[in-house]
Amino acid sequence: MAFLLEHLGTIGIIIAVIVVLVILASGYVKAPPDKAYIISGIGKKARVVIGKASVKIPFFERLDKLDLSLMSVDVKTASAVPTADYINIMVDAVVNVKVSLSEDGIELAQQNFLNREKAYIITVAREVLEGNMREIVGTMELRDMVSNRQQFADRVKENAAPDLAKMGLDVVSFNVQNFTDSQGVIDNLGIDNISKIQKDASIAKANAERDVAVAQAEADKQANDAKIAANLEIAQKNNDLAIKKAELKKMSDIKQAEADAAYRIQEEEQRKQIEITTANANIARQEKEVELETQKIAIQERRLDAEVRKQAEAKKFEQQQRADADLYTRQKEAEAKKYEDIQNAEAELAVQQRDAEALYYRAEQEAKAQRAKAEAAKFAAEQEAEGIRAKGIAEAEAVRAKALAEAEGLDKKAEAMQKMQEAAILQMYFEKLPDIAKAVAEPLSNIDSITMYGDGNTAKMVEDITTSTTQISNGLLDGMGISLKDLVGSVLTGRAIGAGLNASENAEKELVTSGKK
Repeated sequence: MAFLLEHLGTIGIIIAVIVVLVILASGYVKAPPDKAYIISGIGKKARVVIGKASVKIPFFERLDKLDLSLMSVDVKTASAVPTADYINIMVDAVVNVKVSLSEDGIELAQQNFLNREKAYIITVAREVLEGNMREIVGTMELRDMVSNRQQFADRVKENAAPDLAKMGLDVVSFNVQNFTDSQGVIDNLGIDNISKIQKDASIAKANAERDVAVAQAEADKQANDAKIAANLEIAQKNNDLAIKKAELKKMSDIKQAEADAAYRIQEEEQRKQIEITTANANIARQEKEVELETQKIAIQERRLDAEVRKQAEAKKFEQQQRADADLYTRQKEAEAKKYEDIQNAEAELAVQQRDAEALYYRAEQEAKAQRAKAEAAKFAAEQEAEGIRAKGIAEAEAVRAKALAEAEGLDKKAEAMQKMQEAAILQMYFEKLPDIAKAVAEPLSNIDSITMYGDGNTAKMVEDITTSTTQISNGLLDGMGISLKDLVGSVLTGRAIGAGLNASENAEKELVTSGKK
């Protein structure tokens, strides 16, 4: 049963862990960088997850999404708007907006655009931007707007930023595409500039043609100078070439003469080398002959040496064999002497062992004689003690009659005290019995539920609890040296009085023994 309960508890823990993991897995969310996941439901403030993972608690929290990507808004004035100089114009611009990533901006965007499509956000932003653009057009003159579009865009952006910020949006860029008017005022503003540009272009063309002519003349002059310089350089190069050829011819003749002289010198050197080589060859031949004679002498010396060495080795072997034979003879003699010594020692040891055994036998016989004497003395002493004990018992009988009368009063008192003591023990036992039962059942209180399979398991469980309680209570009584059955019977039938009389008799015997002593 304990094994089953233990395994049921383990299985329950495993199932609980699996359920928790499944719940956490079902609530796992991972937000991309261009979207904000808004997790709300627990706590006063929603959690914002951007570009990272988080866990949504199922059934208690909800997940909403907010688009953070860039949104392009095409802003056009629906009708002509008068400028500061009262010229009706229309403006076309492209504005890029996105949800603000600041804490306040995200919170405002949640309130205004949560779970909304981008088209809705673009429509709201267009209306705000168009109204601010109309407002800025009315404060600027047409010439300033046309000549400095960036200033106009910056002013519209600054004017619209607070309104968009209240909705959680930021203006990323503002680009003016075009200004138009129905009276052609913008076109007329460019006529003066066109004439000036044409004049400047004509002057520039004349200056360019003049510069081209001057440059052409300068180029012709430089070309003629270059041609003359080239001809002079060619003539100089030809003259240098002729001189170089003469020098090369001279050097060639010198080299040829040196080559002829070197050839003759080389011829003489080769002839000399041949003579030296011939002489060296003769010397080498003679040295070789001497070397051959030397080798013949060395061979003869080695032959004689080998013959002498053979004889010496044969003599050495003979001496070695003789020495080995002498050594073997001495070893055998030593071994024979050693064996003889061992035999003598063993014979002497056997004699000593027999002497020791004889001594041991004599000592054992003497010890037996001493034990017999001691047993005889012991028997005599016991007989004497028995006589003394009989005498003491006779004397104690007289004392017993007197002691019985004196002990009778004490017996009554002891009986009352014995009963009180036993009653106190029973009270303590029955007071502790509920605690014992509680301690046995306490492990079961930590279990939420128990499912029993099979017939008779409930009765078996109760029987196990009862058996455990009985074993613990019996152990408690055994530890105090008390039998519950005897104790209850003694209290109910008065057997405690008999126990008091037995104690009295024991006291009398003790008194007799003391009197004998």
